[in-house]
Amino acid sequence: MFGRALRKDQWDNDSVKRSGFADLPLHGGRVPPWLADRMTKMGTAIVESILLHYGHAELLSRLSDPFWFQALGCVMGMDWHSSGITTSVLGALKRGLNPRASELGVFVCGGRGKHSRNTPAELRAVAGRQGLDGESLVRTSRLTAKIDNNCIADGFQIYLHSFIVAANGEWAVVQQGMNPSSGFARRYHWHSAKVRDFLDETYVNQPHTGIVGEPMGPIMNLVDTQAAPAQDALLAIAHGSPDVALEQIRHLKMPRRHDVRPENVDLKRLGAVLAVAYDRELRSFADLLLVENLGPRTLQTLAMVAEVVHGTPIRFSDPARYSFALGGKDGHPFPVPLKTYDEAIGVLRRSLHASKVEGKEKGDGLRRLDEFVKVVETRTNPSVDLDELVAHEVAISPSLGGRSVADDRRRQPRHSDSAQLSLF
Repeated sequence: MFGRALRKDQWDNDSVKRSGFADLPLHGGRVPPWLADRMTKMGTAIVESILLHYGHAELLSRLSDPFWFQALGCVMGMDWHSSGITTSVLGALKRGLNPRASELGVFVCGGRGKHSRNTPAELRAVAGRQGLDGESLVRTSRLTAKIDNNCIADGFQIYLHSFIVAANGEWAVVQQGMNPSSGFARRYHWHSAKVRDFLDETYVNQPHTGIVGEPMGPIMNLVDTQAAPAQDALLAIAHGSPDVALEQIRHLKMPRRHDVRPENVDLKRLGAVLAVAYDRELRSFADLLLVENLGPRTLQTLAMVAEVVHGTPIRFSDPARYSFALGGKDGHPFPVPLKTYDEAIGVLRRSLHASKVEGKEKGDGLRRLDEFVKVVETRTNPSVDLDELVAHEVAISPSLGGRSVADDRRRQPRHSDSAQLSLF
C-alpha cells in the first residue's frame, strides 16, 4: 500500500502524521541567485523561529510532514507545484544552517546528485563533533535510501537524499525520486521518532511519515505490513503485522499547469490574511502586535510566514495558498516582490534578535499575528476573488521590484541560449 498515515504527530498529541499523494512535475533550470540568496535567509529565519519556540524535535517533525514542507517552499517564493521545491528548500537550509550548526544544533547533510553521495562522510563528521554514533547514522541513511529506491517498487529512482540530524541524534530524511518517462517526481519523508530499528522484529513496519507523488498505478511496497512474505524472501525488515491505527489517506494533487486556481486554495483562510493586511483598522491592530510600522503587502507576507512557524498541521492542507506570500520564480501566481521579500526578512531577523536579547515574549509578534488572523477568520466571513487578487499583485509588481526567471531570460544575450540547465 502507498501513502499511509504512519505516526504520532508531535505537533499535536491527539493527531497522527498524514502521508499523501501529489503531482510534482519535474522542472528544468536553476534557482537564480537573486532568489537563492533570499531563500537561504528566509528559510534560516523560519527554522530559527521554530527552534526558539518549539525545539529540535518539532523542527524534524515538521520537515517530515509533506504538506508542511510544500507550504514552506511556497512561502519562500519557489514554484508552488514543482519538484524543484524539494531541492531548492533543502539547499537553502543547508547553506543557511550548516555554518551555524554548532550554535543551532541542527545539521543538513547530503543533497542532489553527487552531494547525496557525500552524505556518509558528512554524517561521520557531524557525529565526531557531537559524540554521536556515526556508523549508525550512515547505516540509517543507506537503509532509507535503499528502501525507497529498491523496496518501494513505484517506478521512481532516488536522485536526491538529504539527512537532517539534530545534536542529540534525532533525524529526519527527505528524499526524492524521478520518473523521467512520466515527467513527475515523488518525495519521501522519514522521521526517527518512529523508526527505532530497521531489523527489530517488533518494529512497526510502516516507516514513512509521508510519500508525496502522483498516483501512477499499482505500487509494490516491500516495507508495508501486507508484504511480509516478500520481506521474508528479500529483506529481513520487520516481520509481523502489528496493530497500527491508520488515518485516511490525504491526496495533494499538484497539476502540470502553472496558474493557481480557486480549487487549490482555501479562500476563507486567504481572505482572512488579506483582511488583516488591507483593512485599515485591522492593519493598525496588527502593527501593534508586531511593534512594526508595516505596509499591507509586507503584512500579507508575514501573516503567512507566521502560520508556517506557528500553524498546526490542519492548516497546511492547501499549500498553494502560501504562494500568495511571495509569489513564485516562474511568475505564478505573480512575480516575486523583492522589496517585500527583503522587508519581511528584516522583520524576522529583528524579531529573533529581540527574542534573544530581551526575552522570548519581546519577539513574539509573529505568534500574536498568527492568532489574530485566526480570530478574524473565525469571527468574520472573509473570502477573496482569486482572479482579482492575482491581477492586483501583477499590477503592483513593478513597484515592489517584482521579478521572475522570465525577466532573467529577457536580459540574457542571444548567445546564452545554449547555457546548460540543471534538473531540480
